[in-house]
Amino acid sequence: MALTDTAIKNAKPKDKDFKLTDEKGMYLLVKKSGGKYFRLDYRFAGKRKTQALGVYPELSLKEAREMRDEARKLLRNNIDPLEVKKSQKLQLIANANNSFKAVAAEWHEKLKSKWSETHANRKWHFLEKDVFPIFGDTPINNITAQSLLTLFNRIQARGAIDIGHRIKGICGEVFRYGIHTGRCDRDPTQDIKGVLIPKRNKHMATMTDPKKVGGLLRAIDAYEGDITTKCAFKLTPYVMLRPGELRHAEWSEIDLEKKQWKIPADKMKMGRPHIIPLANQVVEIFKIMQPITGHGKYVFPSVRSKNRPMSENTITAALRRMGFTKDEMTAHGFRGMASTLLHENGFKSDVIEIQLAHAERNKVKAAYNHAEYLSERIDMMNWWADYLDGLRDRQETAL
Repeated sequence: MALTDTAIKNAKPKDKDFKLTDEKGMYLLVKKSGGKYFRLDYRFAGKRKTQALGVYPELSLKEAREMRDEARKLLRNNIDPLEVKKSQKLQLIANANNSFKAVAAEWHEKLKSKWSETHANRKWHFLEKDVFPIFGDTPINNITAQSLLTLFNRIQARGAIDIGHRIKGICGEVFRYGIHTGRCDRDPTQDIKGVLIPKRNKHMATMTDPKKVGGLLRAIDAYEGDITTKCAFKLTPYVMLRPGELRHAEWSEIDLEKKQWKIPADKMKMGRPHIIPLANQVVEIFKIMQPITGHGKYVFPSVRSKNRPMSENTITAALRRMGFTKDEMTAHGFRGMASTLLHENGFKSDVIEIQLAHAERNKVKAAYNHAEYLSERIDMMNWWADYLDGLRDRQETAL
């Protein structure tokens, strides 16, 4: 007698496993634990075999019968359903290993040591947010240029023009890694060159008028927020670092006696070690922070966890609280300020560019190493700190 949904639903476990027979070799195995499993018994090449179809109620009676009928079609063509299922499982495993997300994870793990922590995290964040939900499980060799273009257009349609280009570049890196490891044949991002909305020219707002710089420095001096934020804020104009590099400052990198801050290559955007000569003003700021955070890893830890650096938006948020708009000044703008004013005051371009840890090799003519022009950079950084203090104090006196 054929099974019914009611009979399956009402079947209660007994002291030992038992079967409820359906038709054409299919039955329901009721375990003494209470579990209910659809099974199919059949013979192939003279041997009795059993195929597990699924678990009730995740698999309905109707679905189980459809699977049974598909298996019987294979048998009529002299194909073993269990071998087909095994082959499908192996293909699923292969697809999982060759999925875009699997290849991207392997690429990221292998190459992240070449990037700063912030840069590596940002690359992965872009993939997690926009790419994996669409292509994460897709075999990398099955992704087409047209499907990528649809994704990038969707990203740009929400106003994220530059992010669309950045994600396109990251995907291209993953595809090229896939080619290198034999998981895909080509990089489809190459087929959509010149199709996206062009990048905007990025302008990091800054101040280069000495009078305005003096006013900004006085505002920083008068900032009344958290002491850690205030010290990081006061340090920013002196050291000419990118915001992400400054907030990751560790006590182990700083030698107050030698007046040097040595940042390892993996924390710098350009992947090269960097030395910052410390002016007296900078040493004093570190000395203020030492009894506050000197027992931990980070000079400027997060307010939520001492094991993490402060938020990347801390300095920007402080600027906004003081009334400076994004069109007037940015956290990154302190670097532009230093570059412009140092050039205007006659310092050599090579020395400035090396201290800014820029990548433009055509500007840094000599073979780069992190200690190059160090004596000149020491003089420049001391001059720069005194110059900033002079702008702050001179303007204050004039008022």
